[in-house]
Amino acid sequence: MDQFLAAVDGAWRVLLTCLLLGAGLPALYTIGLRNLAFADGALNDQVSGGRRGLHRAIAYALFAIVVLAILLGLSYIIAHGFGWSIGFNGIVPTFTKK
Repeated sequence: MDQFLAAVDGAWRVLLTCLLLGAGLPALYTIGLRNLAFADGALNDQVSGGRRGLHRAIAYALFAIVVLAILLGLSYIIAHGFGWSIGFNGIVPTFTKK
């Protein structure tokens, strides 16, 4: 029974990670594109000037989150390729030699 619980514990963690990174990042990118279209008036001509700026700011914030996640993933892969380990002491990742 302990092995089954350990397997279920690992499975939900893998599922959550896949949902966040596998579907979550493209979804954030899509929402950012939609907000950018609203800001340019392509989807609705009645969007006022102040709301256009809000849509544009939301789009750029979502694009920044996606780019940061990609850079973090690449840094993780490159660090392990060079024999470094990556740790998170706070919000900034730290690299240490293995």
